[in-house]
Amino acid sequence: MEPVLLEKDGPIGWLTLNRPDKRNVLSINVMNDMLDKLKNIAQDQDIHVVVIKGNGPAFCAGHNLKDMVGPDLDIQHFYTIFSVCAKMMQTLKKLPQPVIAQVHGIAAAAGCQLVAACDLAIAETGAQFATPGAKIGLFCTTPAVPLVRVIGRRRAMEMLLTGRFISADEAERFGLVNQVVSPDKLSQETRNLAMEMAQYSRYTLAFGKQTFYSQVDLNEPSAYEYATHAIAMNCLDEDAQEGMQAFLKKRAPVWKNRQE
Repeated sequence: MEPVLLEKDGPIGWLTLNRPDKRNVLSINVMNDMLDKLKNIAQDQDIHVVVIKGNGPAFCAGHNLKDMVGPDLDIQHFYTIFSVCAKMMQTLKKLPQPVIAQVHGIAAAAGCQLVAACDLAIAETGAQFATPGAKIGLFCTTPAVPLVRVIGRRRAMEMLLTGRFISADEAERFGLVNQVVSPDKLSQETRNLAMEMAQYSRYTLAFGKQTFYSQVDLNEPSAYEYATHAIAMNCLDEDAQEGMQAFLKKRAPVWKNRQE
């Protein structure tokens, strides 16, 4: 079995973690396969939006603890695991396409990190989220990186220090997920959200995602300086001109999906 499956559904690329018997743990093989597929997706002009989901009873249970215990393991072994993981998470952020996490079952530790690293997330009502490392003496330091940037310090510290699972409704209140739906509607509602974005210019989505993350951690004056320059440049793009003209003429835009 491939560790990660890639299926194309029109403008949507569906990435499926495919280790259901292991609760889709993020082994080195899984993460490297994900990186390879993300590299290909970034170059695929036909894919406008990406969805990440999991096969089996869980979205992702985090790292495989069996890879992390033993008398012969040294710091380089662990550094490799977490470096590859960090690269994968940052690649999601740098990917031109918006990325949606479709969450069912549990998303724990690095699985919760994966949800936080995506641009958007939809969960089914029974989904649960946790960063439970404190319970086993291994603090979820790397999952904390995207988590605190999505839900804020107090909520992140609560999850990290208690290690308790939070419900899908709590995750929505925290801001970790955008929407909670019934299990029978999860796939369709995710597809609906993806298709809503996929109708827009691929270039504009990529430009917007890049500029959002570039300004979000700046102070307000610096953010405005950056954003003012970015939006002025955006106005010159072919798709921006086409979109504005189409709106004024009350017709559907015809995207070129490229920078002028």
